[in-house]
Amino acid sequence: MDLERKISDRSALVAVIGLGYVGLPLAVEFAKAGFQVTGIDVNPLKVRMITEGESYIQDVAKEELKSLGERGLLVAVNNYEPLKKMDTISICVPTPLSKTKDPDISCIIEVTKEISKALRPGQLIILESTTYPGTTDEVVLPELEARGLKVGKDFFLAFSPERVDPGNTMYTTKNTPKIIGGVTPRCAHMAKELYQVAVEKVVLVSSTKSAEMVKLLENTFRAVNIALVNEVALMCHRLGIDVWEVIDAAATKPFGFMPFYPGPGLGGHCIPIDPHYLAWKLKTLDYKARFIELASEINTNMPYYVVNKVADALNSFQKSVNGSRILVLGIGYKRDIDDIRESPALDIIQLLQEKSARVFYHDPYIHQLDEGLGVKYTPLEEKIVREVDCVVIVTDHSQYDYQWLVDNARLVIDTRNATKGVQNGQEKIVKL
Repeated sequence: MDLERKISDRSALVAVIGLGYVGLPLAVEFAKAGFQVTGIDVNPLKVRMITEGESYIQDVAKEELKSLGERGLLVAVNNYEPLKKMDTISICVPTPLSKTKDPDISCIIEVTKEISKALRPGQLIILESTTYPGTTDEVVLPELEARGLKVGKDFFLAFSPERVDPGNTMYTTKNTPKIIGGVTPRCAHMAKELYQVAVEKVVLVSSTKSAEMVKLLENTFRAVNIALVNEVALMCHRLGIDVWEVIDAAATKPFGFMPFYPGPGLGGHCIPIDPHYLAWKLKTLDYKARFIELASEINTNMPYYVVNKVADALNSFQKSVNGSRILVLGIGYKRDIDDIRESPALDIIQLLQEKSARVFYHDPYIHQLDEGLGVKYTPLEEKIVREVDCVVIVTDHSQYDYQWLVDNARLVIDTRNATKGVQNGQEKIVKL
């Protein structure tokens, strides 16, 4: 087959639509494998930065991006015109939730329509955007077949869930196994032929629905277990027990236990959002996903619990939240990244402001916060730490010296157990 030959000799023209945390690293891996890659994104700023060799994704090195551009292996555009020439097209567009927690697949629908206009025999289309089981077959496929071409014969369609973990230097796009489910066995084969050139391991499943479900299971598993340990933290607080000590001790069991850790809430695009895609789909089948709903309720309430901890701790120093100067440490949704998507820090800041606290923040990766909160970045200096009434560690970072912080702060609310092992000043520390 012509497409199979093109993939084998690297003459296939590869397109990646959506150049965010998923799309850009994928485009880079395809380019490093020797394909000529065209990245498509509606954001002109992203296109300009890629063209100039400037990376806006922490996991993509500027030098690598610039080199690929100079060698003509990676170009970026903000229109869909190149789709007519492409042999493979990977869709990596956002799939957020609406305010009512319903799936918003409008970007998938929009991009599918653009692909349909340019679709020609021999093309391979792979959807990577996280979505509910059935999206590939029920939404994407009918649009692509609307002009008379038949899947598995004239063109190929598969789903391959993204498995990106921003900031993870051990597991990247290259060495994280790639799940693939095709509409037909031939579709799955063609997608495997493409991806196995750029990633180390490809795992085939029987259908696109199974592949879509894999992603949702992975993140629902994490959401439910995080909710469980968050509730255990609430229980331990009532019982006067150190939850961190309990988890560390339980983790010494060499079988039957996997440690999860409590925190101020869920962040990132995946864990707070993906389970709701599954719950929504099941509602259409008259099934209530009770674990998902309960986990969401517990995790969503954690920022309120943190703020109550702040209020109680300040009260023990005869101070109210109203008017108190509070420094929030860590805005990214996890350590050592600049990603603030769904970060619980944003909720905590807003809740503190609603109680009339004077909130400042510091994050070594985020010096500007345009979230409508009106909160200012402040350097982490001794004078500032000594002057504020309370420091709230929302996200820990490897750059922080927590011994120094505790030595200089009046009060520290530690939501991540970041101060574990800090000597002296323990009376200043309030843990989750």
